[in-house]
Amino acid sequence: MTANHIAHKVDAAAVELRLDRISRLYNSLDPSPFQEKELDAAADDYIVGSAEDLGSRPMRLIIFLPEDELVRSEAAHVATSIRHHFELRRRSEWRQLRTMWWRARTSLAVGVIFLVVCLVARHFLAGSPSPIAHIFSEGLLIVGWVAMWGPLDIFLYGWWPIYARHKLLERLSHLEVELRPLK
Repeated sequence: MTANHIAHKVDAAAVELRLDRISRLYNSLDPSPFQEKELDAAADDYIVGSAEDLGSRPMRLIIFLPEDELVRSEAAHVATSIRHHFELRRRSEWRQLRTMWWRARTSLAVGVIFLVVCLVARHFLAGSPSPIAHIFSEGLLIVGWVAMWGPLDIFLYGWWPIYARHKLLERLSHLEVELRPLK
């Protein structure tokens, strides 16, 4: 272990999880092999919530288990399976972000075309002396710009939470996990 790694380990905030058996950590309905099992929703929420509370501070997870659980063959794979779980969630968030960007670009193209149609129609109505034509003209201007709100909302604000979750899950996919005997 390098001095930097030791210093990082000391600086990392310890998040503790006490369990009476290893299987409580995992989704009991998941038929995947042990190393690929999905974490139980409560365990996932606890770990993710703890990481969110810590912000950018490094974190290490300490799982306390009874001695008889620590000697089981699954115990050797707990750290890997937890990191694997968060890596899969990170990839899912990345796919969601890519899908959101694709939808935003498509919506922007549709919105711009719709805005142009509204502005052209407004131009033709603007020359009419009729008050009804003037009302429709103003309505087309408003509707055209409102149609742009969806894509602009994604480009300006919508992607931040997903990107932040992706970065958090990336950190958790490299989480230091330590198993200790329950006292």
